[in-house]
Amino acid sequence: MIRRMSTWAWAGVIAMVLLPVSAAAEEGGAKPGAPSLAWGIPFAALLLAIAFGPMLAPRLWHRHVRWVISGCILALLVPQTLIFGPGAAADALARAVFEDYLPFITLLLALYTTAGGVLVVGGPWWGTPAGNTALLALGTLLGGIVGTTAAAMVLIHPLLAANAHRSRKGHLVVFFVVLVANAGGVLSPIGNPPLYVGFLEGVPFFWPLRTLWLALLLLAGPLLAGFYLLDRRLAAGEGPAPVREPRPLRLRGVPNLVLILVVALAVVVFGTWPDGSLAFFGGRLSLGRVLSVLVSLAATLVSVLITPRAVRQRNMFSWAPILEVAWLFAAIFITIGPVLAMLHAGLAGPLGGLLRMVESPAGAPIPAAYFWLTGVLSAFLDNAPTYLVFFGMAGGDAGTLTGSLSRTLVAISTGAVFFGGLTYIGAAPNLLIRAIAARRGVRMPGFFGYCGAALLVLALPLLLVTLVLF
Repeated sequence: MIRRMSTWAWAGVIAMVLLPVSAAAEEGGAKPGAPSLAWGIPFAALLLAIAFGPMLAPRLWHRHVRWVISGCILALLVPQTLIFGPGAAADALARAVFEDYLPFITLLLALYTTAGGVLVVGGPWWGTPAGNTALLALGTLLGGIVGTTAAAMVLIHPLLAANAHRSRKGHLVVFFVVLVANAGGVLSPIGNPPLYVGFLEGVPFFWPLRTLWLALLLLAGPLLAGFYLLDRRLAAGEGPAPVREPRPLRLRGVPNLVLILVVALAVVVFGTWPDGSLAFFGGRLSLGRVLSVLVSLAATLVSVLITPRAVRQRNMFSWAPILEVAWLFAAIFITIGPVLAMLHAGLAGPLGGLLRMVESPAGAPIPAAYFWLTGVLSAFLDNAPTYLVFFGMAGGDAGTLTGSLSRTLVAISTGAVFFGGLTYIGAAPNLLIRAIAARRGVRMPGFFGYCGAALLVLALPLLLVTLVLF
């Protein structure tokens, strides 16, 4: 059976290699900056592999996932090498790895490691419907202060530990991903990458807090109320919870909290670093990105050295989840390049027909269309570049977009953030949270199962946001 599946896998890789090659030949040798839809096949194949692999053949998937992912990467790199030459293919690979992936994964590694060194114990309510709801609300607010990844990594451990006695815990993780790992970041540029991109484009730092609080209230209010009712019903069906002695809330690992703040501030500071770059692999690498990577690596090392082993053991800390996520996102960052290039090509590109949906026949922006299209694309693509594409389509002038076209920028910002919880790949923490939950014994749904659950949870709140704001 393995041989048969390997044969089909290699046949699929060969087909993915040949389709972009033949498409480019028909176009007379398309330029890398304006790719045809065929160049998106490796990325689409990767998403399908992530979606169907664990569901159809879980053991085979976990055993051979690296080979499948490598095949998707080769399906992009081989035709790029054949058509544009090894130099161009190597440049594209270096840009994807060193300019985008390396800063991303080192930041994620630092936040994962430092948060794993923070132990939250005690608290008489946690593990009850009221306590779980309060923790989700706290995490949603913290997401706008220290960032969604940091808030999620700190709070997922106490949430799951407090509910270890529950047999049904999947809903806890779904709501946690939607609220803490995504929606809460809408209040500041530190909170979520799309808003950070907006800050770099000239949007004032406190504009999200002044303008988007109502959107967060409209989304989070119904979600928290719905979660409380669902959690209370599920908890009642499992019988009484084990009796615990009330203990005061205690926090261990305060130095790791300081490291988290240092990493979060470094992202903001080095993102606005004065112009400067370093020669790297024949190209130029932003000095700010280099410094950000160094700070993230330093914070990771310090956290490893100063955190007592007992703290990490209580958090069931393991390097396996971050390694799994690092491998998957490496493939995503490499294969997503042509798809983002299609978006950046705008109305003249292969996705022009889709992008025209955000404007009326007279050329006026339609905020509701911006909200939903930005959101849906952000759920499956990198939300920061998606935000940037629609920011540019709306004029690209921060002064106008925070003034007369404020509703349009509200739609772009909330769409890029709120929809991130719809899929496992919609935001950086999602896959990491899934891996942590699975390691703690939570039966997590597959890719499509999660999408269905998240859509069921988010549908009405997203409609409410649309009706009230757009």
